Amino acid sequence: MMLKIVCFGEVLWDIFPTYKIIGGAPLNVALRLNSYNVKTNIISRIGNDINGTEILKYIKENGMDTTTIQIDETYKTGCVNIILDENGSASYEIETPVAWDKIEVTDKNVAIVKSSDAFVYGSLACRDNITKNSLLHLLKHAKYKVFDVNLRPPFYSMDLILDLMKKADFIKCNDEELIEICNALNFRSESIENNIKSLSKYTQTNQICVTLGKDGAIFYNYGQLYTNKGFKVEVNDTVGAGDSFLATLINSLLLNSKPIEALDIACATGALVASKKGANPILNNIEILKLMK
Repeated sequence: MMLKIVCFGEVLWDIFPTYKIIGGAPLNVALRLNSYNVKTNIISRIGNDINGTEILKYIKENGMDTTTIQIDETYKTGCVNIILDENGSASYEIETPVAWDKIEVTDKNVAIVKSSDAFVYGSLACRDNITKNSLLHLLKHAKYKVFDVNLRPPFYSMDLILDLMKKADFIKCNDEELIEICNALNFRSESIENNIKSLSKYTQTNQICVTLGKDGAIFYNYGQLYTNKGFKVEVNDTVGAGDSFLATLINSLLLNSKPIEALDIACATGALVASKKGANPILNNIEILKLMK
């Protein structure tokens, strides 16, 4: 069975101190899904500039359709300046306004969302009302909605985050984001597991995954909790690791893998990405299986 998945949101250039690389969380997820032979589309918007042309070329070279990427004549292609600490962890300076802030709804986009097995979206793209309203419209047509929480201050409000979670069938966040969300909801448990259960009850979402960095992840799936303690690697940079984790987990679950098996391979994939340069390194099954053993 060939899966069809649509990702929605930012495509951009990640600008590191000594080099730049194509990224954006929705595109990172889409590229990893595409590497698994999933028929993947990315709904986004770029500027009519060199950076945008290079992004289109890169996506085409990776075998993905680019017809759902819009061209903006006013706003430029997005860029993010990335600062890495001594542990390889990233902080971000995100330019605004840029083309992906202005994604519009089209009949083709609606049709693709309707025909797909899953629709992956994040919160960062909602910083502008044009893209936010387009997302809210497309969510009405999605079969299985995957929300990748991506708290990037000052580009979000907690009211919006809570609304997007309530619309989701699957929520992914990291442990710091879970704490911030639960504090806003007055969930005061010291237990991550209890906070996940409380969030599931509040949002009526049956699938929630919380990533824990080097310590793996916890996956709540229809009342059952599954845990992976992480895989030890030498970190190069953490950019895109969570995106490949999410792509791998969703792909495995939609192909009816057991939840713990899906979680294990997702954690291994995310760890391998963190051990390499950039958000979308080429991986192979031998590397993944070797790390899992």
